[in-house]
Amino acid sequence: MKHTLISTLAFLYGILVFAQTPAWETNLSPRIANYDISVKLDTAKKTLTCKERLNWRNDSPDFITELQFHLYLNAFKNTNSTFLRSGARFGRLPDDEMGWGWVDIVKIIDEKGNDLTDRIEFIHPDDDNEDDQTVVRVALKEPIKPGASANFDIDFVSKLPRIIARTGFAGDHYYFVVQWFPKIGVYEEAGERYSVDEGKWNCHQFHSNTEFYADFGVYNVDLTVPKGFVVGASGVLQNEKDNEDGTKTVSYRAEDVIDFAWTANPDFKVIEDKWNQVDIKLMIEAEHEHNADKYISSLKNSMEYLAKHVGDYPYSTLTMIAPPIYGIGSSGMEYPTLITTVPGFTIHEGIRQIETVTVHEFVHQYFMQMVASNEQEEAWLDEGFTTYFENRIMDHYYGEKTSTTDVGGYHTGDKEDSRLRYTGMKNPRIAPCATPGWEFKFGGYGDIAYGKTGAWLEMLARMVGTTTMDNIMKTYFERWKFRHPCGTDFIDVVNEVVAKEHGDKFGDDMNWFFDQVLYGTQVCDYKLASISNRTQKEPVGVFDKDGDKEWAEEVDQASEEEDKIYESRVTIQRLGDMTMPQEILVKFDNGEEVREFWNGRSRNYELRYERPEKIVWAHIDPEQKIYMDINFNNNSITREPDKAPIHKWASKVLFWVQNVLQSMFFFF
Repeated sequence: MKHTLISTLAFLYGILVFAQTPAWETNLSPRIANYDISVKLDTAKKTLTCKERLNWRNDSPDFITELQFHLYLNAFKNTNSTFLRSGARFGRLPDDEMGWGWVDIVKIIDEKGNDLTDRIEFIHPDDDNEDDQTVVRVALKEPIKPGASANFDIDFVSKLPRIIARTGFAGDHYYFVVQWFPKIGVYEEAGERYSVDEGKWNCHQFHSNTEFYADFGVYNVDLTVPKGFVVGASGVLQNEKDNEDGTKTVSYRAEDVIDFAWTANPDFKVIEDKWNQVDIKLMIEAEHEHNADKYISSLKNSMEYLAKHVGDYPYSTLTMIAPPIYGIGSSGMEYPTLITTVPGFTIHEGIRQIETVTVHEFVHQYFMQMVASNEQEEAWLDEGFTTYFENRIMDHYYGEKTSTTDVGGYHTGDKEDSRLRYTGMKNPRIAPCATPGWEFKFGGYGDIAYGKTGAWLEMLARMVGTTTMDNIMKTYFERWKFRHPCGTDFIDVVNEVVAKEHGDKFGDDMNWFFDQVLYGTQVCDYKLASISNRTQKEPVGVFDKDGDKEWAEEVDQASEEEDKIYESRVTIQRLGDMTMPQEILVKFDNGEEVREFWNGRSRNYELRYERPEKIVWAHIDPEQKIYMDINFNNNSITREPDKAPIHKWASKVLFWVQNVLQSMFFFF
């Protein structure tokens, strides 16, 4: 009887709590921005005629008096847009009216029937470009109270551009449709991310070096296209029906996502597969179907690896688009549960462009699709993290030295290729990683956001150990998935996990590390300058002893080889301005190896030994933990040069010469 009473009370309490709990709290995300959109594609005019119902919840303590929206397609309206003024091309500019793109809000009405269309105003929060039309504000007639939701009905028309910056149409019937609807910005309350003093809208203009930032929500989208078109989209297919006018309407629902993308092409063939609970769809042209396994196997590898080292993929679908060659401008991009890779042709079996791009774009499902950082302000949090895991996945499954290229004796690994993107820069000090994307006015955006961040994340992993690094990433993912973290949130996780697992081995915290690699422009370069072995000799000359002067002459030690003591030295120089703790491995001629530790701070450092053995070689950072060192070649010296590399490269040169000569004889 007591057990029954307790169970009954617990059951009633559960009902009461559930009834008082907002519905979104039982979902994966807060579901702040929710969209119901109906779309009709006009293939002749390349336009989308749309109706949008936006349900937006004010999740802040502030009264909201205006809304701000992104109108991304207006970046391709004319050359006066901020996007095109930057000099970015992403392909040639249109040479006819059909090639340009834009989006027009025809009408916007609030839930009380108030017409807000005349209250639309173009704004320019990032620059003084009055011609840029990628952001609008809409003044409300009544404020939205804290915690309240509001509905808005928006009629709009989007004109798709000829494919530029991954969006638009190509040829007669390939459409890749992204950033195509009026998309509400993110309202950040005081204390959230970097909004310290007061709440504000975070709604940047569309810049060529930046991508996107949005709140999570649910998308219900009805796509009406010509009957013969094959459609793919974010989320889960709900229904498909034929219409009397020769079109069909395909309905999708995507839950707990920050965006919605779709594609249509009558030439697509759909290849289906499965990984655990995830339905995989590859959309590819039939002529490239023979390469389907490259896409699917690399995707499954990524899913397996990230599930083990970061966290679970919670969605039930993943759609891959292998665009046609004439639509290559839509390659290599990420959207919730949908990615584009590269066209399905193969240059050479040993050149893994399909696998590399597929892996990279899937990693984005974690960073920034689920861990929804601000790509515009902190590109390193998504592109850098994605590069880091792309490197790990590619090298793990395809070989550390062969994962990117393995052709005719020439091979490279993905991790080293990414590192070289940074270390090979003419000016690696061009800007800190933490620079907002649009402020890279003199180049370097990709090399810094992708290459440099990938390199310092790898360096962090080598310093603290892979297990600790995995725990950092797992903690960061679990804590911040379906939320909006910023850079300091990641640093807090690093400091927490490193202190827990290593104590004060690296200092009170790791802020010194981030001050250099993230917020600074320091360059790392340590050089092992010299090694020497000199016979230790008895002092020579006149010495005072007990009031008398004694003369000590030089002793010939040639006959005393076994009794010789050597004074051996290793000299190290810090050529760069970055300081990192260093390990030095020294080998003596009796086979003994000695490992030394140095804080790496001084400009010059010397190790001295007095022992009967001579130094054979010395190597600073022997495991290459300091992965940002821009020159590994000056990290070691040996007294007995290894000739094996010379023979190795000589063999490769002869191999290629032989192949060239054989190819020449083919034409005679």
